[in-house]
Amino acid sequence: MKVFISSTWMDLIDYRAAAIRAVEGTNYQAGKMEVFGARPDEPTVACLKEVEECEIFIGIYALRYGFVPDGSDSSITELEYVHAKKLGKEIYCFLLDEENQGWLTKWIEDEPGKSKLKDFKKGVQKLHVCDYFTTPDDLRAKVANALSHFVANHNGSSASDQTCPFPKPTGNSLPREGFFVGREAERKTIAAALSPESRTWGALIDGPGGIGKTALAIKAAHEAPEGLFERKIFISAKVRELTSDGEKPLTDFTRPTWIAMLDELGRELGEENLERLAPDERPNVLRLALAGKRALIVFDNLETLPEEERTRLFQFLSRLPDGNKAIVTSRRRTDVDARIVRLDRLSRDEAMELIAELAKKYPRLERTSEKKRDDLYSMTHGNPLLIRWIAGQLGREGSQYRTIADACAFIEKAPKGNDPLEYIFGDLLESVTENETLVLAALTYFTTPAKLKWLAQMTALPERAAETALEDLTNRAILISDLESQTYYLPPLASKFIKTRRSEAVSQIGDEMASRVYALVMQYGGDTNYEGFSTLDAEWGFISAALPSLLASDNDRLQTVCDQLDQFLDFTGRWDELLWLQEYAEVRAVDANDKENAGLQAFRVGWVYYIRNQPTEVLACASRSFEYWQQNSSPNKAKAIRLRGLGFKLKKNYRAAIAAYHEALELFRLYAPESENYSIALNSLAEAERENDDYSAAERHYLEALCIAKKIKDDEGVATYTGNLAELALDRKQWAEAERLAHEAFTVAEKVGRQKLIARDSHSIAKALLKQKQNLEEALSFARRAVEILTRLRHSDLPEAQQTLAEIEKAMSGE
Repeated sequence: MKVFISSTWMDLIDYRAAAIRAVEGTNYQAGKMEVFGARPDEPTVACLKEVEECEIFIGIYALRYGFVPDGSDSSITELEYVHAKKLGKEIYCFLLDEENQGWLTKWIEDEPGKSKLKDFKKGVQKLHVCDYFTTPDDLRAKVANALSHFVANHNGSSASDQTCPFPKPTGNSLPREGFFVGREAERKTIAAALSPESRTWGALIDGPGGIGKTALAIKAAHEAPEGLFERKIFISAKVRELTSDGEKPLTDFTRPTWIAMLDELGRELGEENLERLAPDERPNVLRLALAGKRALIVFDNLETLPEEERTRLFQFLSRLPDGNKAIVTSRRRTDVDARIVRLDRLSRDEAMELIAELAKKYPRLERTSEKKRDDLYSMTHGNPLLIRWIAGQLGREGSQYRTIADACAFIEKAPKGNDPLEYIFGDLLESVTENETLVLAALTYFTTPAKLKWLAQMTALPERAAETALEDLTNRAILISDLESQTYYLPPLASKFIKTRRSEAVSQIGDEMASRVYALVMQYGGDTNYEGFSTLDAEWGFISAALPSLLASDNDRLQTVCDQLDQFLDFTGRWDELLWLQEYAEVRAVDANDKENAGLQAFRVGWVYYIRNQPTEVLACASRSFEYWQQNSSPNKAKAIRLRGLGFKLKKNYRAAIAAYHEALELFRLYAPESENYSIALNSLAEAERENDDYSAAERHYLEALCIAKKIKDDEGVATYTGNLAELALDRKQWAEAERLAHEAFTVAEKVGRQKLIARDSHSIAKALLKQKQNLEEALSFARRAVEILTRLRHSDLPEAQQTLAEIEKAMSGE
C-alpha cells in the first residue's frame, strides 16, 4: 500500500523524515518528493500523479503556504490536497500546535500567502478531524497511530473475511542462535530476572549501538528453561541492519511502532481479532490473553519508538500476568521495574574470540598478526558490530582493502548507505537538544574522562544545565559516565562522528576552550610560579584537551604557551607531553624562521632526552640548538655547549664532558658570572667530576653553584645542588652527613614541587638511614615514595631505588 506525504519542504524537513519513518515502519510505501528524481513532467503534474497512485494521503501543515506555480492561485501543497479529496483518498491531516511549539521566523509566511494558508487550514479543519503535532517524534507517533486506525477500520468485519487467517502459534519465534562469546555475568543477571522468584517483569538491556544487545537478548531467551515458558516470542522495532555491503531494510520483519508491536504479539498469541479493536483497547485485551500463558517476550530495539510509546510499552510490561516475563533492548535507559543490564564493550579476550571466529570466514583476517588484531580491538573500542563490519570489508567481494589498517581507514570515507558510524549514531542527531549538542562537541576534545566543570566552562552552560544534558546522553547509552565523580567520556568513534556531523559546533567550542586555557596557562604557568603549578596540575585534563587548538595558533602564541608550560611539565614529570610539545614548537619555529625559539625548543627537547638517558639524541639536539644559535651573541650558545657536555657525560666520556662545561662556563662568565645559567653549568661540571671520582673538585663546584643559587634566590637550584651534595656524601660513605643534606634538600624540593628532585632526595634519605641501620620505618616510607614517583616518571634511576627498597624490607624482616 502506498501513502503520499504532502507538505511544504524546507521548513518541515525533519518532520517529513519522521513521518516517512512512521509509514515505512508499517510496511507501507511512502510516496514522497524526496525520491522523485528527474522527470519529464512539470512539478505540479508529477506531484498529482503521485497522489493518484496512493491509497492514503497524509497532509502536514505548519506556517508556510508553499510554492504557487505559474497560472495557479493555489500552492502545490493545497493542489495535492484538493486532488486527493476529489479522488476520494483516505485523508489524515496534521497541523502544527502553534501554542506549544516554537517556530523560526523565517519559516512563517507573509502576505498574501499567510491569508491563503489560513483559509486553506480552516477548510481542512471543517472536513477532517485533524491532529496537532509539536516535535518530529510527536508527529511520527501520531502518523503511526493514524495508520493503525486505518488498518483496524479496513480489516473486514469477520474472521471469514480474512483471506489468510492467522495460524495457531506453537513453539517459539526466536531467531536462531549465532556465534556468541562471553557476557557470562550479564547472562546470569538476566536469568535471575526471569526466574519466578524475581519480583520484576524481566530485564532491560541497554548500551550503545552495535554493542550486542539483540544478540544477548536472543542468547538469554534461548537459555531460559523450557519448563518456565511455553512460548518464546521475538518482536523487533529495528528497521534496518548493517552488513559489510551496507545497510539493508528489514521491512518484512520490523514492527517499529507501539501498536504494530502489540498487533504482532496478538498474532503470536493467536488473537486474530485484535487489530479490529481501537488501539487504546488492545493492551488490556492482550494482558488478559497472556493470563496463564507463561510466555517470554523479547521486545527488541525500543529506541526506535518515540518516548510516549516506550512509556506505554513499559506500562504494559509492568502489568504482565504472573508466569510471563520479558527481555527488552534499548539504547535509552529508563526507570523501569526490571533488572537493568548495562552492556559495555567486549573485553579483549572476548573480542579476540570473535575475531578468531570471523577469521574462519575471511582469509585476509586469518593472516593478520595478534598485534594487528589488538589494533582492531582498540580502533573499534570493543564494539562487536564494528569488528564484524571491518572484518567484512576484508572479505567483501571486490574489496580493495587488504589489511585491518586499510579497512579501519575506510570508516572515515565510508559511502552513504554503508557508513557504520552513521548507522550507529545517526539517529542520535535527530533527537539531541542544543545543550546536548554543545556538551557532545566539548567531549570530542577529550581522550580521557572530562570533569563536569570543564564541560560547563567550555560550553558556557550553567553546571546544572550541562549536567542535565550529560545525564540525558548517558541515559541514551552514548557516553561512558561516572555520575558519582561527575566525569564523562565519549568513545573515539562517536567522537569522530560528532566532529564530522557537527563540525561548526566543535570548532566554536574549540575556540572558546583555547581562549580559556590560554588565560589559565598565562596566569598559573611560568618558570618560578611554583604555587600556580598545583592549579595547572589539577586542571591538566582540561589544558591537554585544548593543546591541539592552541598549537594551531600563530607561532608567537605557540612559543608563549610552551614557555609557560615548560617548567610545570618538567617538575610534574609529564615528559611525554613536554617532548611532544617542544618538538612541535621547534618545527613551527623553523617554519617561521624564528631561530631563537627553534634553538630554545631543541635545547629543551635535549634536556628531556638527558633525563631519559638517551645520549645520542641529546648530542643531536645540542648540535641543532648550536646551529640555530650560531649567529646569536647571547648566552644561548653556551647553553648548547653545556647540553653537548650532558650528552658526553651520559656516554661516560667525562674528559669531553668536562671540556664542554669549561667552554660553556667561559661564555657564561662573559655575560653574568652570578647567574642561574652559570650556576647550572657549575653543577653540570661538578656532576661529571663526581662520576669521574674527583670528589674534591665536585664538592668545590657544587658549593660554588649553591652559593650563587642562594644569593639569587633560586629555590630550585638550592634544592638541586644541596641534593647533589647529599649524593656526593653517600659516595664518600658519610651516612649522617648525607642524611642531613638530603633532608634539607627534600624540604626545599617539596616547596618547589619538582617530582624528580623529591624522588631523588627520598631515595638518598632512605639509603642513608639504611646504611646507618636506624629508623628503618622512616627509610621504608621514603624508599616507597621514591619508587612510586620514579615509576610514574619512567626514570632510569628506578632500578636503583627498587634495590634500596628491597634491601630495607629485607633488613626489617631480620633476614
